[in-house]
Amino acid sequence: MPGDVLSQAEIDALLAGVAGGTIDTDSMKDDQNSKKVKVYDFKRPDKFSKDQIRTLYMLHESFARLLNTYLSTHLRTLVNVDVASVEQLTYQEFVQSMANPSVISILGVPPLKGNIILEISTEIAFAFIDRVFGGDGNTAMKTRVLTEIEDAVMRRFVNTAMTHFKEAWANVATINPFLEATESNPQFTQIVPPSDMVVIVTLQMKVGEIEGMMNICIPYLVLEPIMSKLTTTFWVASSIAKDEAEDQVALIQEKLAKTKVPLVVEVGAVQITIREFLTLGFGDVLQLGTKVKDDLPCKIGKNAKFYCRPGTSGKKMAIQITKVVQPEGDEDTDE
Repeated sequence: MPGDVLSQAEIDALLAGVAGGTIDTDSMKDDQNSKKVKVYDFKRPDKFSKDQIRTLYMLHESFARLLNTYLSTHLRTLVNVDVASVEQLTYQEFVQSMANPSVISILGVPPLKGNIILEISTEIAFAFIDRVFGGDGNTAMKTRVLTEIEDAVMRRFVNTAMTHFKEAWANVATINPFLEATESNPQFTQIVPPSDMVVIVTLQMKVGEIEGMMNICIPYLVLEPIMSKLTTTFWVASSIAKDEAEDQVALIQEKLAKTKVPLVVEVGAVQITIREFLTLGFGDVLQLGTKVKDDLPCKIGKNAKFYCRPGTSGKKMAIQITKVVQPEGDEDTDE
């Protein structure tokens, strides 16, 4: 295999074979020049590209970090959560790989259709429960089905974990995961046909001295509507855009608060001819079209935004806002 490393003795034997003529180097060259054929199984086609698998890996690395912080704070012990692998296989193979009994949660992820599965090994589940109930978490409890109280504790853990799952997926899609049901027997969790392809995200977890696995099973049918977003380019761009958007909003708000705009109150208007304008002199009186009780338009820039009444504040001229000018689109147009 390409990944095998030869020992020094094997290297020496290979060189000796080439020098002695027992190994045909020409046939080796012919093998190298021949076209490589990749075996493809049409019964289980690959649904996810390498880039999509890589994106799912990065998404769940974020989920693992958030879960690690939550568990460390909640359990007050050393917790380590890492993504061990992301692989695709048939749903039947996943079901057959689960232990019986196991701690299995069936989750809805609206607006995406279908369900996903969160499976937690009984070792991690019992260590979590033992810590919640005041123990040290180093339990050697025999594998069994959870009691009603233990099931309630694990339900609360899954609900909290789903808030972090939603946050980790926020850069790709807005989902609202929730717990639909729990099971202990894998045979009762048929969320898709056995031959359908699923992606399995395996998290390696360590609570105190106890180690175990958490598996997230996501069917292809669930991810199909957002497959175009499962690329590293989209994920990175969304992450950067989200961070920049928050900074930009704060920067724009700060600059707007310091922006100076002209405010003009129009006392009134009158129309005169050019001849009358040229003959105006000191002491002449122009009669405006505004009455004493009329509200005056208050303009910001060139647009009237408020109505006001003139007056004084101390020894300074002032205005009192009486009404806001409604935009044309907000006015009632019923006839």
